[in-house]
Amino acid sequence: MTREQAWALLAQYNKEPFHLRHAITVEHVMGWFAQKLGYGEEKEFWSLVGLLHDLDFEMWPEDHCIKSQELMREAGIDEAMIRATACHGWGHRVDIKPEHEMEKVLYACDELTGLIGAAALMRPSKSVSDMELKSLKKKFKDKKFAAGCSRDVIAQGAELLGWDLDKLLDMTLSAMRDEEEAIEAAVAAL
Repeated sequence: MTREQAWALLAQYNKEPFHLRHAITVEHVMGWFAQKLGYGEEKEFWSLVGLLHDLDFEMWPEDHCIKSQELMREAGIDEAMIRATACHGWGHRVDIKPEHEMEKVLYACDELTGLIGAAALMRPSKSVSDMELKSLKKKFKDKKFAAGCSRDVIAQGAELLGWDLDKLLDMTLSAMRDEEEAIEAAVAAL
């Protein structure tokens, strides 16, 4: 599957700018992690998993991670990608446990990118470029801030990866910082 085909599929079921921005953000973060963790040859796959992970969320929130499997099979998408996208709903939507490191990264980073994005909007710069780990940790500990971003899922994701929480927070913040310009360019092109 090409990026263009993945985008066409995503855009068929997602119209809200917020959801499209999130998909683009997770796409870029997943690609960054593929490079950093030694999976550079799989970067495109990791990125497409990030792009498509919430394919069904906008139209079928109650069937999130379930309906997407059906939609992807109808589109002829490979079972490895279907599994990888669905397992980020492990424990609250599906029983598909993240096994591959890529699946664990998606599970850990999905909610975290939302938290970091919300924290960036509170900054005068509206950017992650000047955000420090200390500031992110403060927002993470404040359960009222970005309350929809599950701290339990984020912490469980770090545990699945065998990382401490600070490592996950720091690496995801670095990913969003390094990819911010590309993310903004992709969002501007919508």
